[in-house]
Amino acid sequence: MATHNDTGKTGEALAIEFFRERDYLILHTNWRWRHLEIDLIATKGNYLHFIEVKTRTSERFGKPEANVSRKKLRNLQDAAAAYLHTYPSKKRIQFDVLSILSTPQGPQYTLIEDHYVW
Repeated sequence: MATHNDTGKTGEALAIEFFRERDYLILHTNWRWRHLEIDLIATKGNYLHFIEVKTRTSERFGKPEANVSRKKLRNLQDAAAAYLHTYPSKKRIQFDVLSILSTPQGPQYTLIEDHYVW
């Protein structure tokens, strides 16, 4: 497996731990619809969170969250619409990005909460 795949898998495991420690209930990991994927789907309070996780081992090519493009966010919204069609919910919807910089000193997290509510 390529190094970037290992980094991604490690990042997603760290993300699950990050959110569970903050009392989120993880509903799905790597939820797929057609060619689209949502890294994490979780609930907390009255919100349903669709979460993109970006992990890097250095900032040589920029911060991890810089790699979340408009197209990626559009794909996340499209996948979320498919998810809501399959699993209707009365919760408010929020799109989040968790950026993880994995360093020898330990992971550094940046949570970007979008608060985009449908």
